[in-house]
Amino acid sequence: MAGAIASRMSFSSLKRKQPKTFTVRIVTMDAEMEFNCEVKKQILDEKIYCPPEASVLLASYAVQAKYGDYDPSVHKRGFLAQEELLPKRVINLYQMTPEMWEERITAWYAEHRGRARDEAEMEYLKIAQDLEMYGVNYFAIRNKKGTELLLGVDALGLHIYDPENRLTPKISFPWNEIRNISYSDKEFTIKPLDKKIDVFKFNSSKLRVNKLILQLCIGNHDLFMRRRKADSLEVQQMKAQAREEKARKQMERQRLAREKQMREEAERTRDELERRLLQMKEEATMANEALMRSEETADLLAEKAQITEEEAKLLAQKAAEAEQEMQRIKATAIRTEEEKRLMEQKVLEAEVLALKMAEESERRAKEADQLKQDLQEAREAERRAKQKLLEITTKPTYPPMNPIPAPLPPDTPSFNLIGDSLSFDFKDTDMKRLSMEIEKEKVEYMEKSKHLQEQLNELKTEIEALKLKERETALDILHNENSDRGGTSSKHNTIKKPQAQGRRPICI
Repeated sequence: MAGAIASRMSFSSLKRKQPKTFTVRIVTMDAEMEFNCEVKKQILDEKIYCPPEASVLLASYAVQAKYGDYDPSVHKRGFLAQEELLPKRVINLYQMTPEMWEERITAWYAEHRGRARDEAEMEYLKIAQDLEMYGVNYFAIRNKKGTELLLGVDALGLHIYDPENRLTPKISFPWNEIRNISYSDKEFTIKPLDKKIDVFKFNSSKLRVNKLILQLCIGNHDLFMRRRKADSLEVQQMKAQAREEKARKQMERQRLAREKQMREEAERTRDELERRLLQMKEEATMANEALMRSEETADLLAEKAQITEEEAKLLAQKAAEAEQEMQRIKATAIRTEEEKRLMEQKVLEAEVLALKMAEESERRAKEADQLKQDLQEAREAERRAKQKLLEITTKPTYPPMNPIPAPLPPDTPSFNLIGDSLSFDFKDTDMKRLSMEIEKEKVEYMEKSKHLQEQLNELKTEIEALKLKERETALDILHNENSDRGGTSSKHNTIKKPQAQGRRPICI
């Protein structure tokens, strides 16, 4: 064949070359981290379009995976200044400072408390896989009219895009609706399962591009079919082990959380006891100082009372001497009138002096009584201070508690998607169990998706006022239009859209 390859291989013959059972590849932690880093890099490099609100949520999970639980005392303002967490397109789209972005990322980061590193990375991937461009490999093609288009290959099927719109496919071919895919030279053919629908053909730029497209189709279709088969015994055992390991890790995290809480409570109790001990020491010091001041005051009052008492005795003695002198003067009065007059004058002066001395003695006596009373009060205050000091020093003290402490399939140019692959012999019990597991996972996923969508809408409403409309990219405008229409044009909804009877031929 000169310049053309037109080989057709049935899907059944392709399956005979492959083993009937497949080996489940265990993804190690290092490989999982490497894959997560690759997804993060594609989002930051804008190879995968991510809305602003979803970018903030993904950034919060990336911080949780790197730094662990949020601690205000450790993760202070500015700790994300050197981190690259948001695409430059998102940063330039809003009038927000790095501090404002950090504040919003930290708000969601604090809500992820208790999540382990692998859980945070898994949540990151769960959110990223819902992005329109996640997992899609784009190839430039032309239809039979020569119109330039894009072919997208992902885990859901084949999608045809406009070159200016990589978010919303013009048409999609789910894997379960494709009968055969083949190529001849540069021409690629997609045959739908429904024979009423025309065959879709397109041309690629090179022959090796068609080979690569076919290999991607085989790999994605194989994974698509595996996900819809009943799990083998080996896979069931691995899932059971994974559930047990998850439960064990959850119990371990709960135990560590309880120990951490008990340690924090013990530290708080120790700090409280230390604070109370320090307060009691301060009270004891103040009581000692008050006692010393009381003792000093009592000593001064006692000394002053003693001096006043001696002064009173001295005044009483002088009064007695004055009285004796007056009596002597009266007894020895002279005979003459002049001497008598002089004596009377002296007597009068002596009486006045005696009267003054008596008044002064009485005043001194009253002052001495007052000082004695003050001394008694000072001693009473000293006694009370000693009693209070004794009460403080005899209070029980509590010792502080110690803190607790996939290689590609064979290079085949075409394959059919009908035959053995579409016929499965399932037991009723296996189908019921599989359906129950799928329904349970679907309910859990829907609940998480609803809560996540509410968070994203809340953040989107909050930062919408700061948005710069003139900086919106074409992908931003397309994403907003899809959001306004309720997401009816996404690749997921395009696949689920039922096709009416009497389908018309595909024409792009």
